[in-house]
Amino acid sequence: MLQTVLNTIAMLFPNVFESTVSDLLITRLNNLNAQTAPKWGKMDVAQMLAHCNVTYEMAYTDKHPKPGFLMGLINKAFIKGIVTGPKPYKPNSPTASAFEMTSPKNFEQERDRLVKHIRQTQALGEAHFEGKKSLVFGAMTANEWNTQFYKHLDHHLTQFGV
Repeated sequence: MLQTVLNTIAMLFPNVFESTVSDLLITRLNNLNAQTAPKWGKMDVAQMLAHCNVTYEMAYTDKHPKPGFLMGLINKAFIKGIVTGPKPYKPNSPTASAFEMTSPKNFEQERDRLVKHIRQTQALGEAHFEGKKSLVFGAMTANEWNTQFYKHLDHHLTQFGV
């Protein structure tokens, strides 16, 4: 119980492991439609949803290859702090190749997948993520997972005005 309180205090972003926060994210997703235009960037809304799903695919599947040794060192030394730190992403920030979306995507299918991922993350809870290894960054705290999930999704929902 005390650890849960301390973890909640430590979180700089809304806690995706709480149902009220995951419900709010899903409400924002449901305010999108297939014609919603971005405020910046090259992706359309369906591609953005597919892009956001990659974060969860990396947490839950073996679909994406593990980075090589050198790239792993770079990711842990430089990229992890950007992804799990408090500073918001800037519009048009560069992205890793696994997250690039150039082919057409199905809006409804990608949104449904993202909602399932959000619900799965919330249902598994903080304890599941405490010390869980990230494909890209190695072992992470629940707070780092929370920051990664929330910050990335919030950035792209803001990109599309919801």
